[in-house]
Amino acid sequence: MSVLLTILGIVLFVAGVLISVALHELGHMLPAKAFGMKVTQFFVGFGQTLWSTKRGETEYGIKAIPAGGFVRIIGMMPPAKGQDPSKVRKANTGPIQSMVENARSAEYETIAPEDHGRLFYQKVWWKKLIVMASGPLVNVVIATVLFTGLFTLYGDRVPQTTISTVTDCVIPADQATPDRKCQDGDKVSPAKQAGFQVGDRIVSFNGTTIDSWDQLTPLIRANTDKAATIVVERNGQQVTLQTNTIVNQVVDKPGSDKYVSVGFLGVSPENKLEQQSVGYALDKMGDYTVATVQALGRFPEKLVGVAKSIVGGERDQDSPMSVVGASRVAGEIASSDLDVGAKAASLILLLASLNLFLALFNFIPLLPLDGGHMIGAIWEGIRRGFAKLLGRPDPGYVDVAKLLPIAYVAASVIVVMGVLLVIADIVNPIKLFNG
Repeated sequence: MSVLLTILGIVLFVAGVLISVALHELGHMLPAKAFGMKVTQFFVGFGQTLWSTKRGETEYGIKAIPAGGFVRIIGMMPPAKGQDPSKVRKANTGPIQSMVENARSAEYETIAPEDHGRLFYQKVWWKKLIVMASGPLVNVVIATVLFTGLFTLYGDRVPQTTISTVTDCVIPADQATPDRKCQDGDKVSPAKQAGFQVGDRIVSFNGTTIDSWDQLTPLIRANTDKAATIVVERNGQQVTLQTNTIVNQVVDKPGSDKYVSVGFLGVSPENKLEQQSVGYALDKMGDYTVATVQALGRFPEKLVGVAKSIVGGERDQDSPMSVVGASRVAGEIASSDLDVGAKAASLILLLASLNLFLALFNFIPLLPLDGGHMIGAIWEGIRRGFAKLLGRPDPGYVDVAKLLPIAYVAASVIVVMGVLLVIADIVNPIKLFNG
């Protein structure tokens, strides 16, 4: 049964990924067709074609490797200035120039004279910007819908003022691991010394009435190593506990790898599932967005740790993973002891996070990503706008083909990173649950 649930989780997640990819590519294709651009192919996946059909001038299909997709819009590569795009040119002698000219030639071998006016590069800059931005924006919409549906219909676990665990000893955050136990030399936690019990509901902290856990946390942190008088409700009666919080190293915020030294008590709250508002959902999505941007900034550093984990090093739980790793996590969630609602919520959260990552990754202003073409379109608009304002001749389109050498290097790096993550996800995968 566990194996079947694992397979089901993987299949559902992969289906969600493929639907997300298809919608991303649809986001490119629909405005391209609406603006009169010629679209010849719409495929989900890469490699060998498994199935395809032609409708009008566009071939739709599915390929064997479910690792992305593509839409072929004719004329993405502009001809060189002063050259006839209808004629295939011989490459120049320089290796970089040869690379660029060969790419231009390949682009225009399939373009017919009647396609003039329908080529991507010939369109006004803002149309090109909309076409390229619409793909990742679709992923943003998918993520927004999933996050909003998850938090408003299912809910989120909100920390209560009731204690669920009392820490026996003080363990710095950079030493905290699932199997780390109290050792000789570890300090007894202030909460343990004060006599906190599981089930206590915190009423006040140093005279301040406590209504939520989010209100209590900053009070404890700001108390550093000073005296603390805490009133709790226990078995219907109020009990006053006395202790001194201590300065300890803790994670700055959930999902962060930054540590701060603050006041520490040593208690954890109960979490209750509560339906949330749309505003809460959008706020949480904002938090995920910030965390994802920060993760992208630390990606090279994290990748070094992933590479080390392949040869036997310990892999961080928050290290990046490929679609293979995410699919494995989906299978682990599906076969876990969580209830059906929690499993579904976890899978939806995983898919929503992936869509948000795909959107932000594609917005990176570097070819061959969508962001690279977007920057080209924006720069074209700026150049033409200034030329018109100053009464100068129209400078024309931006020749993104000149950036192909950089694009090839970037694409190679992306492929290498992807292969590295896949290997790590097979050899030393991230596990949500022990065992």
